[in-house]
Amino acid sequence: MTALVIAGFGLNCEEESVAAYRKAGARARAVHAAELFSGAASLRGVSIVHLSGGFSFGDDLGSGRVFANRLRLGRLPSGSTVLAELAAFVADGGLVFGVCNGFQILVRAGLLPNLSGAFEPEVTLAHNDSGRFEDRWVSCVAGPSPSPAFRGETRFDMPVRHGEGKLVTRDADVRDALVRQRLVALQYADANGPQEASPANPNGSTLACAALTDPTGRVLGAMPHPEAYLRPELHPAWPTRARERLERGDDERNSEPADGLRVFQNLVAAARACGRLKDPS
Repeated sequence: MTALVIAGFGLNCEEESVAAYRKAGARARAVHAAELFSGAASLRGVSIVHLSGGFSFGDDLGSGRVFANRLRLGRLPSGSTVLAELAAFVADGGLVFGVCNGFQILVRAGLLPNLSGAFEPEVTLAHNDSGRFEDRWVSCVAGPSPSPAFRGETRFDMPVRHGEGKLVTRDADVRDALVRQRLVALQYADANGPQEASPANPNGSTLACAALTDPTGRVLGAMPHPEAYLRPELHPAWPTRARERLERGDDERNSEPADGLRVFQNLVAAARACGRLKDPS
């Protein structure tokens, strides 16, 4: 087992996420968050820890806040915290990927962007500028960043579904550091480039941020859902694209993988490159 997908307490999308890692060439399984909090789920032998989307603990105190507090304050039988275990996991070369609610958990736990190294919250994900839950497809562009998820790629189409996705920095110094260290891994964009306003940007996120990484590149959070786009047929423009390929005479078997699947393929390739992921064979 190489990819650990955390589920339960209101998280969802775990089955799609497990399928994504397996389709990308890794072993994967979902575990209930209670196993993580109790220490029953060990990180030994794990390459990637994945925090799924959803509504952890009902988001009653704010998206991801209760789950993040459990990470920061809950004690394992060893006396350590889950946050400390995750920090050691990352320091040892492990990857952590949080999607939507998982992203919200990571920023409130201080794992992202963790500029100071003190695991203190430096950014937050606030309510969308529209004042409503956004459930639609968006286009994003990747820039140079330490994250392997979007490395070597340019544009990604993926769906979003969130009510609190607007990245807000604690102060101007944090914002400047994100720019200087190129930690915004993915930006909402249209044909004219990154956009901080609707309709291209579904939440009004500063720096048009759709995905954020820490300075190591091994902790990543994204608001779009790559696990929801693992097959080309799932894109709303697929019928048009398929017809255009037929008219050009392109071989369907040589078509590019869906953008969401590419994210997982990149993560798995990065885990394998650093020696943490062994081939299933």
